[in-house]
Amino acid sequence: MLRFIALSGTTGVTENLNVYEYQDEMIILDCGVGFPDLEMPGVDLVIPDFSYVVKNKHKLKAIVLSQGHEDHIGALPFLLRNLPAQAGVNVPIYCAPLVREFLEEKFRDNGITDFKINTFDPTKDTFQIGSFKISPFRVAHSVPDTVGFAIETPEGKIMHVPEHKIDQQSVDGMPFDLIRAKTLSEGNVICLISDCLGSNEPGFTESGQEIEERMFKIASISQKALFISAMSSSIGRFQQMINVAVRLRRKVVFVGRSIQNKTESAHKLGYLKYLDEQVVDFKKARKMHPRDLMYIIAGCYGQVGSSVYRLATDDDDRISATEGDTFIFSANPAPPYSKESQDFVIDELIDKGVDVHYYDLKEGLHVSGHGGQEDIKMLFNITKPKYFIPTGGTIKHMHSYEKLVVSTGKPKNNVFKLKPGDSVEFKNLPAQAGVIATRGQKISVKEVMVHGLGVGDIGKTVLEHRTLLGKQGMVVVVLKTTKNGKVFGKAEIVSKGFVFEGISGGLLNDSIQRLMKHLGTHNNLNSKKLKEETIKFLEGYFFKSTGRSPMILPIVVEV
Repeated sequence: MLRFIALSGTTGVTENLNVYEYQDEMIILDCGVGFPDLEMPGVDLVIPDFSYVVKNKHKLKAIVLSQGHEDHIGALPFLLRNLPAQAGVNVPIYCAPLVREFLEEKFRDNGITDFKINTFDPTKDTFQIGSFKISPFRVAHSVPDTVGFAIETPEGKIMHVPEHKIDQQSVDGMPFDLIRAKTLSEGNVICLISDCLGSNEPGFTESGQEIEERMFKIASISQKALFISAMSSSIGRFQQMINVAVRLRRKVVFVGRSIQNKTESAHKLGYLKYLDEQVVDFKKARKMHPRDLMYIIAGCYGQVGSSVYRLATDDDDRISATEGDTFIFSANPAPPYSKESQDFVIDELIDKGVDVHYYDLKEGLHVSGHGGQEDIKMLFNITKPKYFIPTGGTIKHMHSYEKLVVSTGKPKNNVFKLKPGDSVEFKNLPAQAGVIATRGQKISVKEVMVHGLGVGDIGKTVLEHRTLLGKQGMVVVVLKTTKNGKVFGKAEIVSKGFVFEGISGGLLNDSIQRLMKHLGTHNNLNSKKLKEETIKFLEGYFFKSTGRSPMILPIVVEV
């Protein structure tokens, strides 16, 4: 029996982690991070729950990666820390050349030294991992060296295409390899597992070839500094930006560590082409006129702390944006919760007098890396599977994907819409109807949040407290008691994020007087009961007085 488990990445676009199991063998396909939502204050990253993998690490034979985006590779350092080599596990990683470059940089940054990376050529290679025969093939996406896989197992063939669009004019020169995909799909494909994020978009997704001319048209009339931003792994888009800079005789400055590292890796492999003299560092840029420079800058979604954010908030001592400069955002706020942050930096830049070109203006400066409805249906036609599993989107995208399957004449029951931890089991029953797919046992998974050096030490209760503090503030009350529990003297009260004491001191003083009077009606309260009464009384008083419910933190000091 073959089992496919979607541990994460099925309903939240990011945080991709899939598991294949056959008997006592297991392989992982992709291992990415997710990003915090608005209800996760202070959280840096969200990573998959590795509990099931760690529990079954003796089965794990390999980790196979489809591309270099963070939502497909970013959680690998966390996983490898949970699979120490001294415990008898040193799992080989299989990926394309650019992904290897990104990984080695990431592992250096995270102090990961014990790893083995095998590079494959997606135009011709096939490799065997235990009972799994895996053949990669190139697909078009927003980062080069993105692949899909034909996975042959004893129960049948799976076609797994995590992200794709059918693009034969890809700006990075790496189009969807239709011939290899068709060849690898020959025979019976029992299941297609594929990208559903564009399932609500009619037609085919644009190739992006026209973006260069649109950027050039804007850049050619810019008389001062020119800033352009895209996702840090959008190598094809960066090539277009560099082409524009060369045509305008502007030198390029890469701003932001993520862009500097990724463009260096792509340049090393020949995926990004430029002459050394076409790129300058900050030291040289400071001696040049702004109209002679193009800054390719990281942080296209306006993430707090990113280079774009620091530029917009005047927090970068190396560069600044001033009136008359031009800024082009070649990225739409597609990831969850990115619109608010991108809108913030756009407003800040416009307020400085910068000519900002962004998604609302609909100037065609960005195209999706995900296929639309016709791309998805064409993949159906290439692979001709019996069963379907949508991945990489949300519940609404899976629902639309299901409708596309039904529109091609396939039964609705042949589509498995999986939530995190859900599994599908495949059994080849020749005497009946060939391969039969059924839902398998659900694996229990949870959200694992990363904050600083802490991994998984933040839970629902902590987030609820943080959210409450952020929305309502906090009031600290210090009470003095005798050894027999009698409250005496005047309690001290401090407000943080609730009301300003200089203006609302009367409210706070009145609350203390009323609290002391209330507590005076109770005798011999122990510390726990005293805190409970304080919280109960002040919550009611403050809500009645202000309509707000701050967190009440009572401190009892025995004197």
